[in-house]
Amino acid sequence: MGELLIGAVDVGSARARAGLFTAGGRLVARASRGFSTIAGPDRQAMHDFAEIWQAVAEALAEARRQAGASPAQIRALAFDATCSLVVQAPGFAPDVIAWHDHRAIAEAAELGAIAHEVVVRAGGSVSPEMQTPKLMWLRRRRPEIWAALQGVRDLCDHLAFRATGLEVRSHCAAAAKWPWLPDRGGWQTDLLARIGIADFPRPGPVLPPGSRIGPLSPQGAAELGLEPETLVAVGLIDAFSGALGAAPDMPALIAGTSNCVMAAGLAAAPALWGPYPDAILPGEAVSEGGQSATGALLERIRRLYPRPASHDEILARLAAAKDEPGQGLHVLPDFKGSRTPFADPLMRGTIHGLSLDGSPAALDGFYWRAAVGIALGTRQVIAHMGLAPAALAMAGGQARSALLRQLYADAIGAEIHWQPEDAVLRGTAIAAAAPLMGGLVAARARFSHPAEITRPDPAARARRERDWRIFRRMQQQRAEIAAM
Repeated sequence: MGELLIGAVDVGSARARAGLFTAGGRLVARASRGFSTIAGPDRQAMHDFAEIWQAVAEALAEARRQAGASPAQIRALAFDATCSLVVQAPGFAPDVIAWHDHRAIAEAAELGAIAHEVVVRAGGSVSPEMQTPKLMWLRRRRPEIWAALQGVRDLCDHLAFRATGLEVRSHCAAAAKWPWLPDRGGWQTDLLARIGIADFPRPGPVLPPGSRIGPLSPQGAAELGLEPETLVAVGLIDAFSGALGAAPDMPALIAGTSNCVMAAGLAAAPALWGPYPDAILPGEAVSEGGQSATGALLERIRRLYPRPASHDEILARLAAAKDEPGQGLHVLPDFKGSRTPFADPLMRGTIHGLSLDGSPAALDGFYWRAAVGIALGTRQVIAHMGLAPAALAMAGGQARSALLRQLYADAIGAEIHWQPEDAVLRGTAIAAAAPLMGGLVAARARFSHPAEITRPDPAARARRERDWRIFRRMQQQRAEIAAM
């Protein structure tokens, strides 16, 4: 029959990735497939769930092919995803509202003015990336869709629903993105009634990550190319999965399309999301500070090159440069608004010193200086959270680059601990394995691996401190201009 394997699926902003792990936590195969983002008016961004599901199936099939694994070897499966909103209703297409869709800015502002614990745990200023303002928008702007709702779920929950046919919500997603407080009775029906959305369908229990949902349905097994006996467990939001799969016992930076800093034991504070009790591990409340569209900014710059270049190719040239590229360029990277510390979805980025030079060398400099601005923004998030970590676990796509790990170490002044195998997929595999291994904590211990440690370079300290002073001055000047 072969070695038993644990399956993990990570659905990000543009790709579905599948990984297969041994019971000892070793990644044996990883594959990905892309899917479309469909732009709409008024800051809208959407996906087609059928396309996402096809990408999931193809990624799983390719991972099995790489591993030479039969369907029967995959004993358990879990899903993580961005906090996108799946809307099941006749006539609503595309049917997935992307996490970064900002159509509900007005509703988010209205919700943020209400004195309620849900708002407090959203940092006192609700982001349009949360699910509640999106539900308010749907109720008000598309009442015919609201009246016909068959289901409305976080993407990680809908993936599990499609796989099993069973209605279960992830405690992680519900606590972090929905009006559901685990320590205050669950669904906040008083708030739901006040904002007019108390009637949305929400059947089934809310269960902690790593809980058993059930086996694949016959349809789910056929579509995914797996056996119906494959056990599906409750997953997480992608950043939370990254924190679970990263080096333990320290704050975690998940640096992908956006940057999130996750830490336990913090009190509620402005522009800080949480604390969310038991959102990852039992008995632990986690909080999140973040920057929107960081990796997306680097991707946008990559697309400016006159000839196609991969991120790895750009980073290799930057690592080989004798002098720092892009000198004189400075970037405030808030091109999709600020989560932390300003909690302003309408804030926009700033570039100082950009020339008309469109050569690859000039674009390399622009790419690097944008990365510096992103790392400085992470430093600011960490400071706003009241953290002064000696070490920071790192996960996400940016973590695969040794050059970027060094940049974060230098900009933040902390060691970067990186487990070389994909931390987001590992976190989801831990959730998948939990029902078979006695729970999430035991599975995490089985899957943990030694970290590679990147220490700050003393030679870079003066340069990054100068960058930090300029970064803060540019923020002051931006605020002065906005006030005019």
